[in-house]
Amino acid sequence: MTKASIPRPRENVRLESLIAASGISHKRLAHRLNEICLSQGVAVNYTHTSVANWCRRGVRPRWPAPRHICAVLSEALGRPVGLEEIGMEWSGRLDQDSGLGFPRNQQDALAEASSYWSSLNRRDFLTTSPFISSVFSEPVTRWLVSPTEPLASSSGRLSVGRAHIGELRAAAESARWWDSRYGGAAWKSQSLTAYLYERVVPMLNGRYTERDGRELFSVTGEMARLAGWTAFDAGRHQVAQRHYIQALRLAKAGSDIHLGSYILSTMAMQALMREYTSEAIDMAQGAFERVPSADPRVLGFAKLIEARAHAREGNARMASNCLSMAERLQERGSGEGTGERPWIDFFSRQRIITDAAEIFRDLGRPRSTFAWHKLGKMPGDDYARSRGIRLSVLATAYAQSGELDHSLRMGQESLRLFTRLQSVRGLDYLKIYATSLKPWRGEKAVVTYLGEVRELGRFLAAA
Repeated sequence: MTKASIPRPRENVRLESLIAASGISHKRLAHRLNEICLSQGVAVNYTHTSVANWCRRGVRPRWPAPRHICAVLSEALGRPVGLEEIGMEWSGRLDQDSGLGFPRNQQDALAEASSYWSSLNRRDFLTTSPFISSVFSEPVTRWLVSPTEPLASSSGRLSVGRAHIGELRAAAESARWWDSRYGGAAWKSQSLTAYLYERVVPMLNGRYTERDGRELFSVTGEMARLAGWTAFDAGRHQVAQRHYIQALRLAKAGSDIHLGSYILSTMAMQALMREYTSEAIDMAQGAFERVPSADPRVLGFAKLIEARAHAREGNARMASNCLSMAERLQERGSGEGTGERPWIDFFSRQRIITDAAEIFRDLGRPRSTFAWHKLGKMPGDDYARSRGIRLSVLATAYAQSGELDHSLRMGQESLRLFTRLQSVRGLDYLKIYATSLKPWRGEKAVVTYLGEVRELGRFLAAA
């Protein structure tokens, strides 16, 4: 590269001019910035050199430092100062890799999670980005190599104790309840990311005992997984992927092998639903094989997801074998008692029945789908998303059996529920059902129904 072609650093003239107008020195600005960050539970060590780099080289500090720089200059100037004035406005081009990292260093991992949740609260820059299976490669590999790690020392200002852990567990339980009834598009489900950044990040940057630190990381990982799940349900696939990656890293920081395995199985489920069945099988097998001492329900869930992936590939023998193993593990886990890990309590006999019906739908065996359905009960109105999914599965099975009237009746009820819930994942189920209607694509009722499904798709895409 020639000397003339070497790019020159882009000075931040706006910041430098504003600092000069305020009369504050670089050293004083850095000192006051450190104070404000620490008061928010974020330990940093900016110096006058840091400020010089921001001004002369155009370097940008990690969020939320830009916001706090505005606060320092506001104090000095006696008026409000915005991000645009200091040349650090959010352009939408930053942080495109935010949330994809799975750092080996624990403190770097906490910073990665904090940065990602911050970026989501500033701009939905990944709303329409597609699922990319390859971004899971590094996180999955690093977790499989070592699903636990020593706890790093903590020295933040905020002292995190049992009351904080209890608050987070209650918040996680509330979020699970809301999601199970109203889906990921509901406003309360989507507010989880704001809670993670505004309330949880200061705790992650606080100080805590080993026991409290482990539990803090574990419950935060649980909440991040749920944030990913709600994003997935709402069709925000890369947002979901990044939440899952951060959740898996936090589970490792908490040395919670049960949660880590569960998160990896959830990642496998996302891959499965996006038609990456081979990758889903690999991840589900890793979740099962890496931690054989995990809660039987966690291991059973991994096998259930593997069974579903084999069914999507048309491998009836492997699907049936994995389903049988999932049944045995669920029975064993139920016999050993529940309550210690409430996030896996959903893995009941009813869940086995629900997924088994989907497995045999995918294998094109409607009689088996109906047989499994009869073993349980139809989800009630309190669980609208689950009810909508079951109805779509049964509608497909009736279509596979050649019973159009029964099929359309259930398909229409499923469509009404998913329209009310605004669930993109629900739309995926309706699309699967729509393919089973091809033999009747000339029928007026079918044409009308398919038009309504397309209309829902357009509405959700524009939302």
